Amino acid sequence: MKALIENPLAALRAILPQSPPDTVGRDEFAAFPGMRAPEQTIPIAAAVLIPVIARAEPTLLFTQRTAHLSKHSGQISFPGGRSEPADLSPVETALRETREETGIDPALVSIAGFLPRYRTGTGFDIAPVVGVVAPSFALAPDPREVAEIFEVRLSFFLDPANAQEMSRDLGGRARRVYVFEPDGRTIWGITAALLFDFAGRLNAGHAKGSA
Repeated sequence: MKALIENPLAALRAILPQSPPDTVGRDEFAAFPGMRAPEQTIPIAAAVLIPVIARAEPTLLFTQRTAHLSKHSGQISFPGGRSEPADLSPVETALRETREETGIDPALVSIAGFLPRYRTGTGFDIAPVVGVVAPSFALAPDPREVAEIFEVRLSFFLDPANAQEMSRDLGGRARRVYVFEPDGRTIWGITAALLFDFAGRLNAGHAKGSA
């Protein structure tokens, strides 16, 4: 944790892959065909930003979706969304979506690395991009999509005791999902799975560096 506090960008770059992975880390698309439209046979490209805020104690930034959305209403997630034709890379998608949802200027984000792609049963092929955000950012959330933006200490997710596994019915099938509950909030599903992967890599990198 000390290295993350002193120089989060360098610490993360030493641990994370520096190019988008060609392979898929987790593929629910094949396992849960009932969760998507029958005519959909190819996943939709998307990207999210995992924003590490470079504060005195680093935090992660999350958005909570508005209650009226047709999909994933009220859920807590990282900023992101589907790729558009003008996006030349997952980084462009993640930064564009982050600006649209939160108002954070891409110029304040330094790319630290990537996590393995995640194909969802609902039909998305998500590229997770990790970025270190200068704390001087100003928020301007999109009220149509974002009900709230908040931060949680990164150290909370690095503590294995805070990661839970629960069973949920999705697409008519019981699934084991990761759940985090910081400050009485519930983070689950794809976001929690990415957090579990991210925290595991940071803890493994710390252990390796301390060996």
